[in-house]
Amino acid sequence: MKKFKYITISLAAFFLFQGILLQAQVKVTGHISAEVITTLSAKETAQLNFGRFSPQTAGGQVIMTPEGAQVSTGTVTFGTGVHNSASFYVSGETGTLFTITLPNAPVNLTNTANSKTMKVSNWVSVPQQSMGVVLPEGGSKVVTVGATLKVGTIYDNPVGIYTGTYAITFSYN
Repeated sequence: MKKFKYITISLAAFFLFQGILLQAQVKVTGHISAEVITTLSAKETAQLNFGRFSPQTAGGQVIMTPEGAQVSTGTVTFGTGVHNSASFYVSGETGTLFTITLPNAPVNLTNTANSKTMKVSNWVSVPQQSMGVVLPEGGSKVVTVGATLKVGTIYDNPVGIYTGTYAITFSYN
C-alpha cells in the first residue's frame, strides 16, 4: 500500500508540475507599425558662377562664398557681370534631419573652345555640410554652396567660357 500511495503521490506531483509548466507559457500578440515619409528631394535654383575675370600675369584664385561674395587673390581682376553662389531648394518631411555631402576632390572646369581646364575645390555650404539640418515647418530649406577656383596665367587659362558639373548629395540622417 505504501508503494501505491508513493506512486499516486508521485503521479499527482508529476501532473501538477506539468500543469504549472503549461501555465507558465503564455501566447501574446505583438503589434507592428511603420510610416512612410515624404521623399527627400533637391533642385538647383542657381548655378555656381565665378563671374567674369582676367587672370593677368600670374593668375590666382576666385573665391565664391556661400553668401555670394566674390573675392580674388593673385593678379586676378574682375570684369562686370553676374556672379553668384549655387543655391539648392531641399524639401522633405517637416522635422526630419538631413545631411549635405559636398565634393571632396577638385572638379575641373573645361574651356569649351580649347579644352584648357581650371580646378574648383574647397567646397563650403550654408548650412555647413558637417552639421545635420532639420527641415523646418513646411518641409523645405535653401542650401547655398561656394567654392574656390584656381586660375592659371592667361596662357594656362585663355579667354573663353569654362563649364563643368559637380555632385552634391542630400540625405536623410
